Amino acid sequence: MPAAAASEESPYRHPAETLDRQLLQALQLERLRATVALVLRAQPRGARLLAQAGITSADEIASLEDLQRIPFMLKSDLRENYPFGLLAVPRTEIVRVHASSGTHGKPTVVGYTRNDLENWTELMARCMSMAGVKAGMVVHNATGYGLFTGGLGFHQGGERLGATVVPVSGGFTARQAMLLADFGAEVLVSTTSYALAIAAAVRDAGQDPLTLGLKIGLFGGEASTPRMRAEIERQLGLRAINSYGLSEMCGPGVSAECMFARDGLHINEDHFLAEVIDPEDGRVLGPGEEGELVFTTLTKEALPLIRYRSGDLARVGVEPCACGRTSARIFDLRGRHDDMLTIRGVNVHPSNVEHLLLGMPGITPYYRLVVERAGLMDELTVECEVEGDADPIELGARTAAMLREQMGLRITITILEPGTLPRSDGKAVRVIDRREQ
Repeated sequence: MPAAAASEESPYRHPAETLDRQLLQALQLERLRATVALVLRAQPRGARLLAQAGITSADEIASLEDLQRIPFMLKSDLRENYPFGLLAVPRTEIVRVHASSGTHGKPTVVGYTRNDLENWTELMARCMSMAGVKAGMVVHNATGYGLFTGGLGFHQGGERLGATVVPVSGGFTARQAMLLADFGAEVLVSTTSYALAIAAAVRDAGQDPLTLGLKIGLFGGEASTPRMRAEIERQLGLRAINSYGLSEMCGPGVSAECMFARDGLHINEDHFLAEVIDPEDGRVLGPGEEGELVFTTLTKEALPLIRYRSGDLARVGVEPCACGRTSARIFDLRGRHDDMLTIRGVNVHPSNVEHLLLGMPGITPYYRLVVERAGLMDELTVECEVEGDADPIELGARTAAMLREQMGLRITITILEPGTLPRSDGKAVRVIDRREQ
């Protein structure tokens, strides 16, 4: 399909998605200067970081490369300024608040002005349209509402497109199965792991998930592998599209795959300036090199963030996509840098384990990594569930041998009965670290 024809799949395509890169960079520079001016004027913590780089005026930002002079903003900065210490507008101008789960202490709190919400709605409409969502489609939104950004983000984007949004939220999985069938949903929005739980609930209700008529799945909130995508598509009969965002930027809406190519996640670069750095020394890496994603907001009013370290590992490429979009794309998103485990000197990414496990016949897509310390040594156990009539003992031995060969590490395999591991309606807990317990 030529690029021109691909536009028919994206009726909401924004002109910024196909900008010449020189024009895009000129727009980014203009908006970066405005963001720097806002931070200098109204965000003391950000202003101190700019001062460390010798920047006391937005006029001192002569090019996008000047961004590299500025120290990074960290998640700890948001926690230390909890809840509203980083706002760059009066609290009375905040019309909505979202927050992270706070699993490691105080949550990170994000405020939105009315204009921030308008921009976010526009970005969500772009991403959903890019994925093939159109006016009149029934969108079953099984992401969590409330402080989590996913539910309301996809809700407002779907409404902007003219879709029929069913705000189911997470949980009550048996009810999800009923409503998918009764309302004739064409689009499913959820985390990747919850999509599989929904498919299981549909089967438990006596219906084949492939008869639901789902066309598109919009998945995000957690890293997933191509094999996980293929498994979801096999079970639900839809075309799975990945999206990516973080609440500190806006929530979902930072980037998404296009339905046409599904080759990397298009970054909305007129709103977010992306860099990739070496997570150890902070050195900026070139296009195509894997490292930690760093984002600078270009249009946020309530919570402007300059060089915010996401903690997520990926590559970024700037080659135009076959769909005709010229925006940079995120490739090989592997989850958080701090999720990486180091076991007896070997780096283990949960996404790598998932990729290998899903290639093993007889294992379901549900798994968990448990880390414990035996004496002076760390030990890793992979818990996974048997599928069908596979022999658990033989399956465990075969899986352990495969992981040892592929990863160079002895890993204990525990094969469990189907349904043993917990199902989540949000982000699945893949790692249990018991070393400090």
